[in-house]
Amino acid sequence: MKSKIPVQLGQKYEIKITGMGQSGEGVGRFENFTVFIPYALPGETVEAKITLVKKNYATGEIVSILEKTSDRIKPICKVYDDCGACQLQHYSYEAQLNAKKQKVIDMMEHIAIKKDIIIHPTMPSVHEWHYRNKMQFPIGRSKKEGIIVGCYAHSSHNIINTENCHIQKHTNNVIANAVREMATKFKLSVYDEKTHYGLLRHVVGRTNRDETECMVVLVTAQPKIPRVREIVNFLRSKIPNLTSVVQNINTGRNNIIMGKECKILWGASHITDRLGSLKFKISALSFFQVNTEQAEKLYECALKYANLTGKETVIDGYCGTGTISLFLAQKAKKVYGMEIVPEAIRDAIANARDNNIRNAEFLTGDAAKLMPQLYRKGLRPDVIVTDPPRAGCAPEVLKTFAAMRPKRIVYVSCNPASLARDIDILDELGYKALEIQPVDMFPQTGHVESVCLLVKK
Repeated sequence: MKSKIPVQLGQKYEIKITGMGQSGEGVGRFENFTVFIPYALPGETVEAKITLVKKNYATGEIVSILEKTSDRIKPICKVYDDCGACQLQHYSYEAQLNAKKQKVIDMMEHIAIKKDIIIHPTMPSVHEWHYRNKMQFPIGRSKKEGIIVGCYAHSSHNIINTENCHIQKHTNNVIANAVREMATKFKLSVYDEKTHYGLLRHVVGRTNRDETECMVVLVTAQPKIPRVREIVNFLRSKIPNLTSVVQNINTGRNNIIMGKECKILWGASHITDRLGSLKFKISALSFFQVNTEQAEKLYECALKYANLTGKETVIDGYCGTGTISLFLAQKAKKVYGMEIVPEAIRDAIANARDNNIRNAEFLTGDAAKLMPQLYRKGLRPDVIVTDPPRAGCAPEVLKTFAAMRPKRIVYVSCNPASLARDIDILDELGYKALEIQPVDMFPQTGHVESVCLLVKK
């Protein structure tokens, strides 16, 4: 017999908030039925109106706060209530860190070995504000404001005109405002997702940690930009540290931000940034950590857990453009980086060459297929490092890790739920999780990264 759902659409209920969801929303229960409520905070009691009902959960919106936590603060952004970029500006930073640790703990509650894992306090971000070195803003038009550039509203494609995003580095705000002014001055059309007409789709801004260089990427739905020389000169006059202007052509009728083709309209093909002692060239399409200073802290933690002495062979199972691999290579005898995306491997090889690192080898392909080949050739890694996407590692990848019999596995995760699942699988395969270090890479949002150390039993 099916249990009756205790909440009804449009009705109001008093709900105690006991936790935080994946996107920073409050999580409570009504008669043991889970309800997600944006902007509600752990420790609060709210009256909520139900806006969506599913078989296993519901969502609601705050009608009133009946019991308010002392950690609730005033957001600093004037468009915070509408904008979808941040979820936790109304939560004190110390409380954000505590809640992110609790998210990791809550996910570990689902696995039997949770009591044996040390979960450290969340490592705070070097910067709470203005930490993002990459900006991707859609461009649109409204009858009231004309050309608008900014973030999408919550759960929609309505653009919130944003002049000062408090999590973007200052240079990226200068870029967004310059492009808004440029599109207005030169009367450029903007892309319409419904009709598929118009030129400008997005602006992407990239800058380095010191904001001494920056790149403007104009994402267009058509190959030709009118008055392109004048546009470039206008941008150069408005952005003092401009290094590069690039056109990215995206003719697809989809929600993908960037296409595959880039044209350099002015300046260099890349900007240069550094992580620790390593330098990286960043092009329009390159992957690079958006919170550079905090990425260093995360990689230092991964290095500590790897416990390298210079004699070890290391496999990096999801190496991307090689950032973690190159950090490891400075302390290891040999590092093998594996990645299924060919463009990322090309960047990784170039990054190794540019940093004069000769003990890192990068291979294109699925780690689950490449590692057995290396094993048959006699490779025995001492340490495996993995930094998979949000979905975590495929079961066959985890089985391959265990079959290689490393002494340690260092698992870098952007999703506590998939981390908990994979820890459970690895435990059955002979690897015990000892400790987890949560890392706050994205202050003012609900996201939390984690670094986990597992050792062979």
